Formats: sequence, C-alpha cells, structure tokens
Amino acid sequence: MRFLPFHRKRHDALPFRFRAFALAILPFALPAFGWIDATRASPQDSGVQIHWKAADMAQVRLDGKTPIKWNVYQPDKKDKKDKKRDSDLILVLLGHRFLMIDAKEHEVYVVPLAALHAQGPDFESGDLAQDANEIPTTDWTSHDVGPAQLYRLTLGDYNHVLEVSIAHPPDLRPFY
Repeated sequence: MRFLPFHRKRHDALPFRFRAFALAILPFALPAFGWIDATRASPQDSGVQIHWKAADMAQVRLDGKTPIKWNVYQPDKKDKKDKKRDSDLILVLLGHRFLMIDAKEHEVYVVPLAALHAQGPDFESGDLAQDANEIPTTDWTSHDVGPAQLYRLTLGDYNHVLEVSIAHPPDLRPFY
C-alpha cells in the first residue's frame, strides 16, 4: 500500500449522491441548529429603501437643553403609498449617535452608522427597525402644539428626557 497524499481507498470516499443531498439540505439545516437566524433579515435585505431628508423647522432638546450637535430627518414624501407609514418615522442625530423614532409604535432604535448611506446632505437606508437595536423607553407623550408636533419620551439607556418638535407642513389650501 502506498502512502501518497492523493491516494484514497474506494470505501473511504463518500458517494456522490450523499454529498449532493448534504449540500441540498444545508440551507435548511443551519437555521434549525441555530447557526443562522433565518427569521431576521438584515436591514438591506428587506428591499425597503427610505430616503431621509432634513426637517426644516425642527428642534431637539435633551433634558431641557439643546444638544451641541443635532439634526432631525424625515422620510421623503415622494412615494405616496408609504406616506402614512413613513409619517410616523423620525431620524434624530444626537452628537455622533443616530436614533430612529417610530412615533406610532412608541419605539426607539439605535441606528448603526453602516446602515445609513450619505446622499449629499440626505441619507438613504433600509428598514432600521431591528429588535436587537431597540432602546427601552418610557413616558411617551405626543402633543399638537399649534404649528408643530411635540414628541417627549424618556430614553432608558441614559435615563434622559428627549423632546423632538417637528413643524407641520404649511397649509396652502387658501391660496388655491
């Protein structure tokens, strides 16, 4: 018997049919063993693309004080079918941290910087609502304060009160 590295006996090799079957069931076996979470898609896999535009007349306060670096973004209203769903989403920049607020569901998510793609002064992203990035929040209030909508909530990770005020779009109906 020779001991060459490429020499194998016939009974040591797996039959071709068994190898083909093993490769065919591999995508179904990995989630079953918990190696891959098939129920959760990555933000870019969902096919939903949101174009975030800076809100013109917005204000942010953290514990009653204006942060040094902040900005507020809202989804662009070009797509009419998702207008209602997107009107409840707010992207807030606090320092170097992005938070996505879902005002309808009363949830806040930390947004990883890799999930946002700069498009000039705006951003493009997929679905940012991932359960792993959710921040616990309490004391949600939403008030119509005349020319703006005020959202107030307490962030559970820092225990700070966040206030976001977004101006209502102007009503131009009298001018038509």
